[in-house]
Amino acid sequence: MATQKYNKLAGKHVLVIGGTSGIGYSVAEACLESSASVTISSSSPDRVSSCVASLKASYPHSNTPKVSGHVCDLSQPTVEKDIEKLFEACGQVDHIVFTAGDKLATIPLQDATYENIIRAGQVRFIAPLLVAKIGSRYLKNKTAESSIIFTTGSVAEKPVPGWSVVASFASGMHGMVRNLAIDLKPVRVNVVSPGAVDTQMWNGMPEEAKKGMFKEIAGKVPTGHVGRPEEVAEAYLWLMKDSNVTGFVACSDSGSKLV
Repeated sequence: MATQKYNKLAGKHVLVIGGTSGIGYSVAEACLESSASVTISSSSPDRVSSCVASLKASYPHSNTPKVSGHVCDLSQPTVEKDIEKLFEACGQVDHIVFTAGDKLATIPLQDATYENIIRAGQVRFIAPLLVAKIGSRYLKNKTAESSIIFTTGSVAEKPVPGWSVVASFASGMHGMVRNLAIDLKPVRVNVVSPGAVDTQMWNGMPEEAKKGMFKEIAGKVPTGHVGRPEEVAEAYLWLMKDSNVTGFVACSDSGSKLV
């Protein structure tokens, strides 16, 4: 029998921060299907416990790797201490995936203040940088086989009217991962940049408005459809498995920047 060369996540431990919904939950599923152990984290104890139970129910076989979860609220002033507690509870990991987010701060520039700008970047920019600082100490191997993967958005490269605050933090992630790839080498640091994805993030919209928005996007992008979280999850798997990629922005955006 040939030696397995491509099932690189088998036996690995992956922490998915923001793993209780949307893209993060799909990444957790994909890691389990790749025979990795998974720890998920979010700010809600109820969501953590229900998602751990759901993942275990979806992959019930006795040889299924371990699934666990811990609560970590990234929106608090104690965020650095809270991240430290998360990693202490989680223990050593092989890969760190950050998909956590909060409500997009689509603040008109005229309404932007110091306070709401800082608040807008707490979860989506400040927390990832602290995760890199703290989490890098908990990686089992300080080699190119370990990685940290963040999440940004296509607004970093394709402006949207009224999104200057959001775009500033989103584009800042590009520079962050490139510099972290140098500061933390040989550990790899990358970022995934999704376009519009059909996740719970849009649940606050009226259903008809959401359908109309998705139909409009699908009519413009080359793929002809709005992204699904299980599609975008493949980008994270690639970045975990390919130890020859670092400081890279992986776009899974239906080709939206082409139109």
